Amino acid sequence: MTHLSRRAALCAGLGLGFNAVAGRAARADAAPVKVGVSGPLTGPLAQYGAQWKRGFDLALIQINGAEGGIHGRPLSYDFEDSQNDPRQAVAIAQKFVADPAILVELGDFSSTTSMAASPIYQRGKLVQLGFTNSHPRFTATGDYIWSPSLSQADEQPQLADLAITKLGFKRPAVIHLNTDWGKTATDLFTQAAKARGATIVDSEGYLPDERDFRSTLTRAVQAKPDGLVLESYYSDGALIVRQAREQGITLPIAAVGSIYSPKFIELAGNAANGIYTESEFFPADPRPEVQAFVKSYQDKYQSAPDAFAAFAYDALILTAAVLRQYGTTRQEFQAGLSKVSGVPSVIFGTIKFDPATRRVAGAKTTDIEVVNGTFSLFKGQTATKG
Repeated sequence: MTHLSRRAALCAGLGLGFNAVAGRAARADAAPVKVGVSGPLTGPLAQYGAQWKRGFDLALIQINGAEGGIHGRPLSYDFEDSQNDPRQAVAIAQKFVADPAILVELGDFSSTTSMAASPIYQRGKLVQLGFTNSHPRFTATGDYIWSPSLSQADEQPQLADLAITKLGFKRPAVIHLNTDWGKTATDLFTQAAKARGATIVDSEGYLPDERDFRSTLTRAVQAKPDGLVLESYYSDGALIVRQAREQGITLPIAAVGSIYSPKFIELAGNAANGIYTESEFFPADPRPEVQAFVKSYQDKYQSAPDAFAAFAYDALILTAAVLRQYGTTRQEFQAGLSKVSGVPSVIFGTIKFDPATRRVAGAKTTDIEVVNGTFSLFKGQTATKG
């Protein structure tokens, strides 16, 4: 298959006609419209950066093909490796702010890392679009800091609905990343759980580089919980559930949506079965835009997309739409974010920001459980206590 026919087939999977690709593709010789990306390409969280790149590259096929780029100019991105290290993110922010060709920055991965760089982007009047940054205070730095991500202030009550209301936890223990993100998420979950009549019997923090959770699990179980709640990423979350089951801990486990990824099941093995979570993105969602994205992703990469690939895809589609509609200066992009609406979104259906919070309005999650090694829609039964 030729390069052109492969591109046509992919665009057909996205619901885009080949004639549109041939007729409207961005001019290869035109000066590109540049976006900066700060995120982990190496280090312990490199798998997230790899998923971002897949989502970005799939979006570029659509943006620079059928959509004709940005008024005939191709969109491109400069991905700088931060290793999710706040110090590296600060250095990258200084580089991007000093480069007038960079019109918007996407990232970094964790809220803690992104927030270290936020003051630099704010002072430089370069929008920082933190598309995976759920910390409630992420956008507080100023009017150039935006996030098309569900805030933990909204997600944690939805996790509490799953764990407390639907699964029936009355005395859960929480195991969380001992970072600003993890502690804030735990505080918000604790408030939401108490409001639903539950009591948190124990809260155990762990460092991002920990890999042995046996003593943490032992302390949590000694508090006699009726369920465990994880505020984790998928790599550490997978190790926690695997080690829990190896220790004979049969308590039901619910986890924040950050664990949602096919990699979680791959790393956790059989221990993943029976784990409950929620996510802003789920490939079984029947919406046509979701199914077109899933098919195109599978055709290109021969694997199922996770939420982080979908977040990246959405973020670049949104970026292109704002640049195309409102202008290609930093100030025009920032002003356009408060006005843009109806942008198609795999995550949200369509995107519209709340200018007061600089987050997408009306974001919701889908409840999910792992059954026979596969993420499935939650069926709504009360969990059996171990």
